[in-house]
Amino acid sequence: MEPVIDQACAAALYAEGDAALDTGASLLAAAPEADDALHRRGEEFVRRAWERGWHPADLVRFVRLELDERRAVLAATLIAAETARYGELPPRWRAQLAELPGAAPRNKPDRFGYASDLLELYRLLLRLPAIEPVGPVPGTAADHLHRPPAHGEPRMLTRIRALLAKAEATGFPEEAEALTSKAQELMARHSIDEVLIAARTRSTETPGACRIGVEPPYESAKAILLDAVASANRCRAVWNGDLGFSTVVGFEADLDAVELLFTSLLVQGTAAMTRAEAGQRASGRKRTKTFRQSFLMAYAQRLGSRLADTTERATAAADMDTDTETGAGTAEGTSGLLPVLAARDVAVTETAERMFPRTTTTRVRGATDLDGWNHGTEAADRARMGDHRKGPHGGPRDGEIMA
Repeated sequence: MEPVIDQACAAALYAEGDAALDTGASLLAAAPEADDALHRRGEEFVRRAWERGWHPADLVRFVRLELDERRAVLAATLIAAETARYGELPPRWRAQLAELPGAAPRNKPDRFGYASDLLELYRLLLRLPAIEPVGPVPGTAADHLHRPPAHGEPRMLTRIRALLAKAEATGFPEEAEALTSKAQELMARHSIDEVLIAARTRSTETPGACRIGVEPPYESAKAILLDAVASANRCRAVWNGDLGFSTVVGFEADLDAVELLFTSLLVQGTAAMTRAEAGQRASGRKRTKTFRQSFLMAYAQRLGSRLADTTERATAAADMDTDTETGAGTAEGTSGLLPVLAARDVAVTETAERMFPRTTTTRVRGATDLDGWNHGTEAADRARMGDHRKGPHGGPRDGEIMA
């Protein structure tokens, strides 16, 4: 059956236009005996994506952005089949696979349409750019050597996850505020505990990286929010707007914190935006898009300094505790904790610069809706986190992120 597959792929994948896709799909629709070979060819293309640095969530997200949800489900089906061959996968891969859409039924709505969808997906997969890897390819020797030891989620992270889930679920802003604030304090303390353990055991751990989706709409505001969360948790975030994600560089415990907190704050911010927007519509307002953009920009920027303040307070408290326990303080107030934190910050910065030597600072257009900005600021205050930067006359000014 391979000649049929080769002929269809040559017609559709290496030529431009719908006519080429139609020719390839017609060949496949007339050859039902080639179905299994066609899907195996798709799995090969998925494997090539791993070798170019892509992960399952990145791939599905990009297909959704470039094509549509139907083709994204097809991509998820191929990914599930390709990754099933590996006996073990890193934790982040397992988590991404668990969140993939369910398998697409074959040859629906008809053989020609299904084959056309597959070929269009394959065309996209073949043209994927190579991106900076954030871990070894599954099944390789490097994967075996670099895979972290298997262990359950630390009890502190389980507690943080529960606090954030309650904050997302509650309908009372004051309760969400208290729960989210407590979660961030625990995150900061958990990170410091990991630093102290690493120092005592002379750990050789080095910074790693993960990718977090930053999808439309209002992706620039979401990227600013992620940058604020990453910075407050001693990580660096680099946004790739064209591919729909940011790469976050940091130590493993801090990466976990960034993923948890960013996801929760985005859920809380979106819910608060929806409530505020409903009030605006009730008063006869119709400029929904500018309101939402301004709301999320204010929410993201307001959170930055408050997140940093929480981390700074937790660090100062831990530094004093370390001084008390070890007697290591000096007249300048320096203990064993701060040099270790500084060394880790340097390691994260060097790793990020090595991974992304040609990053640029992207200026993000400022918000233009004062009501949206004010509501977003209030929502960030209720979450007890944030940065408030104002331009002339008290209005917001443009932001900057690494891209």
